[in-house]
Amino acid sequence: MDSRRKIFVPDAMNSICKFLLMGNGSSVPWADVPEWPAAEFVAATAAELERGGRLCAWFGVPENSATRLVAVIAFDSENTLAVGRSAPTTKSYPSLTLRHPQAHMFEREVWEQHGLVPEGHPWLKPVRRQDGGHPAVGQFFRVDGGEIHEVSVGPVHAGIIEPGHFRFQCNGEEVLYLEIALGYQHRGVEEAVAGGPHRATMSQMETAAGDTTIGHATAYATNLESLAGTEAPLRAQWLRSIALELERLANHTGDLGALANDVAFLPTASACGKIRGDFLNLTAMICGNRFGRGIVRPGGCKRDLEPERAAQLLAKLRVALAEVNQAAEWLWDSNSARARFEFTGTVSSRQAAEIGLVGVAARASGLVRDVRFDHPAGWHRFAPVPVAVWPGGDVFARARVRWLEIQRSGKFLEEQLVAPPDGENFNAPGSPAADAFAVALVEGWRGEVCHAALTDAAGAFRRYKIVDASFHNWLGLEMAMRGQAISDFPICNKSFNLSYCGVDL
Repeated sequence: MDSRRKIFVPDAMNSICKFLLMGNGSSVPWADVPEWPAAEFVAATAAELERGGRLCAWFGVPENSATRLVAVIAFDSENTLAVGRSAPTTKSYPSLTLRHPQAHMFEREVWEQHGLVPEGHPWLKPVRRQDGGHPAVGQFFRVDGGEIHEVSVGPVHAGIIEPGHFRFQCNGEEVLYLEIALGYQHRGVEEAVAGGPHRATMSQMETAAGDTTIGHATAYATNLESLAGTEAPLRAQWLRSIALELERLANHTGDLGALANDVAFLPTASACGKIRGDFLNLTAMICGNRFGRGIVRPGGCKRDLEPERAAQLLAKLRVALAEVNQAAEWLWDSNSARARFEFTGTVSSRQAAEIGLVGVAARASGLVRDVRFDHPAGWHRFAPVPVAVWPGGDVFARARVRWLEIQRSGKFLEEQLVAPPDGENFNAPGSPAADAFAVALVEGWRGEVCHAALTDAAGAFRRYKIVDASFHNWLGLEMAMRGQAISDFPICNKSFNLSYCGVDL
């Protein structure tokens, strides 16, 4: 049952780390996960974060009338995950946020879901739901002063977009503070998965954040495979990597076009809208669905890509890559567009590290943080994609990182489509092991997707935790708006392009 990968961990780390060390996409017996009283657990977690770890997940596991806390910590430079848990506790524990702001949203979520109070938390309010089941608007932070005014935006917005509420505290046009409230699309996904896997579970995973179908489906399938002590066939891992990078190409291309549209640069906006559809159609060539639903299943892939269609896909891919290259060149050559991008919505490298940004937002602030490189799993173990980093931390940097990733994902796909591995693409896994814990990280197009699964004595899901990249990064948008003109909000918001439903779950 224990499918921990053999990972190289420096002796110094072994001698210091009190947590159980795991590899990405592996499982361990739940009894092997070390346990401390709640206060000691918080202190141990803080110590690991201070040694260079970062928080992938922090969640509660109900146990009779009490709750256990579980931490999943990533040590990126060691390609290692560390897992620990608290003893059951009933009321409160010392807040981790006071020492590490990246725990801010996690502790609010635990309090919302389990009533467990992080004592000393600086701004404790629900993430998704408050009393009565209403969206988590609640009390907002207020700035006092004779010239201060408040601007309330949403949850209903212009255009066809998801609902979310934004509350600005402004001095004239300058934003002093932005607070974001979500919960309008809370569907109870984690609660519905409990006791599974059910017949509907795969569909729920594919729609956890609909534009990240492949990312979430792959994380879920990897967990089920590791819990069963198996691994998807190599050809299936290859197919998953193809679909994942196509998903990245479509979304990054769409975002470049949307950013151009927000500064009224219509040539790139119009072209990228069309090219995004071309990339989505390439995914449909594999499975018949533009968002990739139906490709990934526990045990491998339910669709294959025979040589003739692979050749057709490659030919269409090259055309689309050439077109997006031209559209991007128009954007970078526009002085007026660059002037709106540069020095707008800046998040420094220090701020990005403190609040735990992941994905495009982290790399645009100069952090070398990419699951495909730091914690490679599946086909990316054999064919890594170079990390795209830009140090500016502003809208331009976030746009530039997207462009670099378009080029690198395109090159990856061109190389892979001409040399596919042979073999089967599906091998049904067995039943999940009893009383086991599994973790899978996937670098979705926005950033890290983390799924953690805990089974009960019958092998059913006792707890299933999902952390989309957006959960880490909404605080980054709040930080980016400080000191900006309120008219900069649309372009700052689009430069992050975070998922509402990916948090609301």
